[in-house]
Amino acid sequence: AWNGLMIRGMATAGRFLRRPDLVDSASRAVDFLREHLWHDGRLLATWKDGRARHPGFLDDYAFLLDGLMELLQQRWRDEDLTWAVDLADVLLAHFEDGEHGSFFFTADDHETLLHRPRSLGDEATPSGNGIAARTLLRLGYLLGETRYTDAAERTLRASWRAMNELPHAHCSLLNALEDYTSPVEIVIIRGAPDDTGEWHDAAKLLYAPRRMTFAIPPGAALPAGLAAKEPRPGTVAYVCRDTSCSPPFDSLAALLAELRA
Repeated sequence: AWNGLMIRGMATAGRFLRRPDLVDSASRAVDFLREHLWHDGRLLATWKDGRARHPGFLDDYAFLLDGLMELLQQRWRDEDLTWAVDLADVLLAHFEDGEHGSFFFTADDHETLLHRPRSLGDEATPSGNGIAARTLLRLGYLLGETRYTDAAERTLRASWRAMNELPHAHCSLLNALEDYTSPVEIVIIRGAPDDTGEWHDAAKLLYAPRRMTFAIPPGAALPAGLAAKEPRPGTVAYVCRDTSCSPPFDSLAALLAELRA
């Protein structure tokens, strides 16, 4: 979980400070976690003295998924998207309360506890439910996958009373609610990496805290929803809002005019 928070922070800082070394740091952390703490399709929570132990908790999955979503915006790697989908699928299969909505802190195959906790409020770290809801929404919008957006909606419905009674204690859930009521804008840039850099930098540096920008190279292995944003000769960009996407923009000036509008 803490590495997930740091990965997101490093990737975000790398974007705004134009520091590729910070993005490199985030990528190395992801590669380490995938190599050492991902076993048989599940996360382990700790690594020490060459040994990984203890089944991962909700925060481990949610925070790492959030970090991957941010890192993909800075540097596209197919294996990171694949892992993000795997993490999201584990959340739905093993942590979600299918009857009432929201996510338990422990998986359904965790050791038996006197009480299976479910935390909604932010404490020293954000709420695992809030981060899970927001990242599932964003991944769902990116891939056109309603399983993820539906799970996020169920979490928000289950948390509605808590958000109303103590909004200041549920800021991560309120951030997810904002993404649900006003879906994020997603910019998909397709083209060779040497050609998309200027477009990517120009789009992601326009101030829009709820916009996601991805530069995806030709030949990337993409699920159907993303594969439909096909590369063309030269660089093109698609702008998606909610469930609809624009025709491809084939000039940077036209793209920036659309984003500024």
